[in-house]
Amino acid sequence: MRAAARSSGARWRDRVAASDPGLLRLAAGLRTVGAIALMLAALSLLGADVSHLVAGAIAAMVATFAIREKERDRQAVTLALGLPVALASVSLAALLSSRVLAGDVFFVALIFCAVYGRRFGDRGTALGLIGFQVYFLALFVDVGTSTLPGYYGVLAVAFACSAVARFVLVPQTPTGILERLRQAFRARLAQLLDAQLELLDAGPDDADRALAQVREGTARLHETAMMIQGRLAEGTPDEAVAGLVQRRIAEAEITAERLGLLLLTARSAERAHTLTMHLPGAPLPEGGRLPWRDEALDTLRRDLRALHLLVRHPAAEVSGTASALMRNRLLGYRDEENLPKASPAVQDVFRGVGEAARAVLGLRIALDGPQDESGDSPETARSREELDAEDAAIGAEAEEDADAAEEATGLRRPTTRAAVQVAVGSSLAIVGGELLSAHRWYWAVLTCWIVFLNTASTGEILVKGYRRLLGTMLGVVAGIVLAGLVGQHTWTAFAVVLLCVFAMFYTAPLSYTLMSFFVTAALGVLYTLLHTYSLSVLVLRVEETALGAACGIVAAALVLPVHTDRRTNELLTTVLDRLTDVTGAAVEQLSGGPPADLLDRARDLDQALADLRAATQPLTHPVTPLRTRRDTARYVVALLETCAYHARSLAATAELLPTHPSIAADPRLRRAGQRILHNTGAIAARVADERSAAEVLTGPSIAALLKPGVPGTPRYGRVTDRVLRHLQRLDEAVVGLARPLGVPVAAPK
Repeated sequence: MRAAARSSGARWRDRVAASDPGLLRLAAGLRTVGAIALMLAALSLLGADVSHLVAGAIAAMVATFAIREKERDRQAVTLALGLPVALASVSLAALLSSRVLAGDVFFVALIFCAVYGRRFGDRGTALGLIGFQVYFLALFVDVGTSTLPGYYGVLAVAFACSAVARFVLVPQTPTGILERLRQAFRARLAQLLDAQLELLDAGPDDADRALAQVREGTARLHETAMMIQGRLAEGTPDEAVAGLVQRRIAEAEITAERLGLLLLTARSAERAHTLTMHLPGAPLPEGGRLPWRDEALDTLRRDLRALHLLVRHPAAEVSGTASALMRNRLLGYRDEENLPKASPAVQDVFRGVGEAARAVLGLRIALDGPQDESGDSPETARSREELDAEDAAIGAEAEEDADAAEEATGLRRPTTRAAVQVAVGSSLAIVGGELLSAHRWYWAVLTCWIVFLNTASTGEILVKGYRRLLGTMLGVVAGIVLAGLVGQHTWTAFAVVLLCVFAMFYTAPLSYTLMSFFVTAALGVLYTLLHTYSLSVLVLRVEETALGAACGIVAAALVLPVHTDRRTNELLTTVLDRLTDVTGAAVEQLSGGPPADLLDRARDLDQALADLRAATQPLTHPVTPLRTRRDTARYVVALLETCAYHARSLAATAELLPTHPSIAADPRLRRAGQRILHNTGAIAARVADERSAAEVLTGPSIAALLKPGVPGTPRYGRVTDRVLRHLQRLDEAVVGLARPLGVPVAAPK
């Protein structure tokens, strides 16, 4: 019973960790709700009225969610600076409340400064957000000069409660966040192995669904790997530890994705293309069939379950002779003599299991520390020696490349451009909002402000405005229901508000529509508390939201516009440049060149690709009427993800070169990579300038370019073959980009 309970608890923890990596969403929701609850308790003891309670709740929420810095000391400084900013903002709002024109002009100036402050990093963004939201708060609860001293106290209590919630009730340290992200990576890796096992057993009716689950699991694992890489600098004691964890995470991710591809190939009549793993809705490869029914299938199923067990549980939880035998068996597949008798494609799957087991061993050592080596087989001992040699090499200093990127100035700077746009949009929203309502015009301004947050193109603003309007409309319905249920029960109403706030922050990274829904539902309850609730008020909220979104879209489209095509082309060029950088450095190192910091370059490629993926959301949105354009954008992004996978694999293999006994440099690879580098450069030049005459080159396969007989070069081996396969797939994917991007392809010579 106890064992079953522990197992059930472990599965539940894994699901939570996988659904919310690092528990970042849960912590944000609990921290904000905790700050509001503390504030309500403190003000109720002081006998504050409902208006002060509402103002304090909003202030505590703003003081909590505005701060995004990772280090606790920097968070404390920003929170301390935020209080005087809030006091100044509420003072000016009260002083200007009777001077309509002056108040409107100052509000627009405040909005401009708040957006412009983003150029100063997280602190500038937080202080600008606090200044704007507190001014909005003053308008919402109608702060006047006579009531100003009382609201000073409310703000002070709200910021104090925010500090207690952040640093005492729900503390988060960079080390703790990184540890939880590691657990999430383990959980998502285990989920991916489960999905791969389902793909192995899936019949013809379930195969596409199983493939979709593998595709989703691969993307979620990559997302968690990127989150870990973004936290390594703050969460690890030194660069050597950060480099070790980064390498082990990258290896585990790459080997897991490769294992999925090998399983897909084993189900098919021909080798599966990597694009199948990255293109949503892509069907199984031609010739897909039921899994083979023989002893090899049973063995593989058993080994995948064993690999899942090693991934899911830390070393301390899985020990003893059985664990050692299981680990030795999986690592034994790295030796050709231990492969079971089967077709070449099936044997490749077992090789993939062996490489994945090696990556998991390295991951367990990096995350859990030294382990018992008494039961090691020769293959396991060899794997440990390779890992130890790699760990020792990480301590060596890596070359640092200084990017002398030209920074945009003036109106070309994104923060300046966005500040001008939102100031113009807010001016329009003020004028239009006051025509709708002289008392609640600020909702239009708030919407205009929000649609500009974390957006960089007209298309992104359009999609965000649409999502906010949809969430607001649904939230109005919920607000009507909730207002009718809670009536004038003050504390019940505040409890409902707390639930809505938690849901708002927990769902914010997942769905902007859901976040807007919970915000509007909470506002319906707050209006009830302020005795200003009516159906007409909530309908006005929808009208003001629609007006604010429209003003934001108009300003983005007419004032210093950044069209979606321009934005995506800029990011596409950056991705291609990063791809060239990673591929060129990896091929050079595999050809015998000097070592370079390949994993950091691969991370830069992944980040550039993530930015591009976000920027293409307006093009790939389900409601877009331009279906052909949507399909083209998805296809291009999938091809780039395929390129990034092969580039990461090349980089990971090249990183092993100095320490791995079975990998030797091959000068012929340098020639094999020349065409790929030329083609990525040609596509980047064409995307940046349509007048470019650059052409994509085609010709013989990469393997055919490596003519044998070059003195001093080693014979082909499994590692060299794998490198060639990655180069060949990368070459095909890069050439495949030419057609959808309109780049001319030169006739083969």
